Amino acid sequence: MLEKFLKQTSFRSQEDFAANFKINVPDDFNFGYDVVDAWAATEPGRKALTWTDDRGHHTDFTFAGIKEHSDRTAAYFQTLGIGRGDMVMLILKRRYEFWFAIIALHKLGAVAIPATHLLTKKDITYRAAAAGIRAIICVGEETVLRHVAEALPESPSVRTVVSVGPLIPPGFDDFHAGTRRAAPFHRPGHVNTNDDISLMYFTSGTSGQPKMVTHDFTYPLGHIVTASYWHNLGPDSLHLTIADTGWGKAVWGKLYGQWIAGACVFVYDHEKFTPADMLQMIQDYRITSLCAPPTIFRFLIREDMTKYDLSSLRYCTIAGEALNPVVFQQFYRLTGIKLMEGFGQTETTLTILTFPWMEPKPGSMGVPNPQYDVDLLRPDGTAAEDGEQGQIVVRTDRSKPVGLFREYYRDAALTREAWHDDIYYTGDVAWRDEDGYYWFVGRADDVIKSSGYRIGPFEVESALMTHPAVVECAVTGVPDEIRGQVVKATLVLARDYRDRAGEDLIREIQNHVKQVTAPYKYPRIIEFVDELPKTISGKIRRVEIREKDDRDR
Repeated sequence: MLEKFLKQTSFRSQEDFAANFKINVPDDFNFGYDVVDAWAATEPGRKALTWTDDRGHHTDFTFAGIKEHSDRTAAYFQTLGIGRGDMVMLILKRRYEFWFAIIALHKLGAVAIPATHLLTKKDITYRAAAAGIRAIICVGEETVLRHVAEALPESPSVRTVVSVGPLIPPGFDDFHAGTRRAAPFHRPGHVNTNDDISLMYFTSGTSGQPKMVTHDFTYPLGHIVTASYWHNLGPDSLHLTIADTGWGKAVWGKLYGQWIAGACVFVYDHEKFTPADMLQMIQDYRITSLCAPPTIFRFLIREDMTKYDLSSLRYCTIAGEALNPVVFQQFYRLTGIKLMEGFGQTETTLTILTFPWMEPKPGSMGVPNPQYDVDLLRPDGTAAEDGEQGQIVVRTDRSKPVGLFREYYRDAALTREAWHDDIYYTGDVAWRDEDGYYWFVGRADDVIKSSGYRIGPFEVESALMTHPAVVECAVTGVPDEIRGQVVKATLVLARDYRDRAGEDLIREIQNHVKQVTAPYKYPRIIEFVDELPKTISGKIRRVEIREKDDRDR
């Protein structure tokens, strides 16, 4: 399948890749027809999805099976009046119906809006009004169903709600009954153009209301690099990305690039993450490739990994937050596998990464993906030099990269603010070393300016996390008359240290940070809290900490 979209598929070096990697984008590309149905036609028995849950259920789906189920789902959606351009929210956790539904929506030219099951009535109401959502397809679980039902009276655009079960309350259509009774699917006449919106994500909202990030129908092709040249997948791979389908990471690691590469996606449908269970899944199903955020790897290395046969695992990638080198070294010691880091946003595909032919530098994101023209800019707009911090930007004067977002839906002003003069500003700050590797510093709004130094929250948080007392932490800047700002650390303590919360422990942690990183970065203020403010997706809301500090001053 790669040969269908790339002139050259095998690369020996970064120079070779930069010079010869090029995506051939077909007219009116549609992932449902041009990838899923293409596999079903040429290799119908090729396994596409291995699904299991924490109650012992298991099923495999071939590409022929995914085509059949997505066709039935598309035909059913047509009976509900869903068609080209309609906005449809998917709240499906890790249920296999997610794959049927999103492919069906692509085949109809509709817009898929994956969403988390953690949304409340208020969240659903806001999203329905902001996007004009036409239908909601959700898991049939009591809490989710209640929040959806409570949102309906204030969501006039929503005309249809569907449950995939097990509960089908009054007012909700039955997904499986609907797909069973639907007539055979017939492809609509003109489904889409490449510029049409196919996918929308509401961002986490770490500093305000969630933004509506839209992608066009070519977006899946941007994930060829994700799967084939970061996850390092091939036709014999069984890949596990640990992510709920409500988050963008799911289509990064559980759908688009993986199926273009012909790999099989592994899905473990579980209610609560347990490191031992995940290691058991890797052992029992012979997972070959794993991608997860650093937090997951921190939990895995705390387990006795010698109890599991992980010999099938050949490759591991990591993203979602900056990687602490301690995690890299410990995982490498236990498995012999080097974690290959990457960076991207909801607005992009993989933008900076560690390629398979590169030697990773623990804590570095890697080098730019050549399909993106990446640079670092100083606040005055000039290019930063090696060793100097700058905002990560993508230049689009020559062309718009395949995978870069289309716009913030219904918000032209916000789109222009982030993307103007042929430059997309990511809002993330990094620095580049003499070998061209990029190192994450933090969000531009989070960088602390103290006594002439620019201090990234991540570098201080990494030092704090090496102290056994610290379970979670958030570093922010506090205004100071002399220094401009001083570093503050808001900490959640480990259970064994909670009784010691006080000045002695503060001094101990401060001295520890001075030993681990440059002394000027140590937190002059430390506050102990029971929990940190977070978004629905679990990202720390540093803006909320800063706002509280402003109110308390």
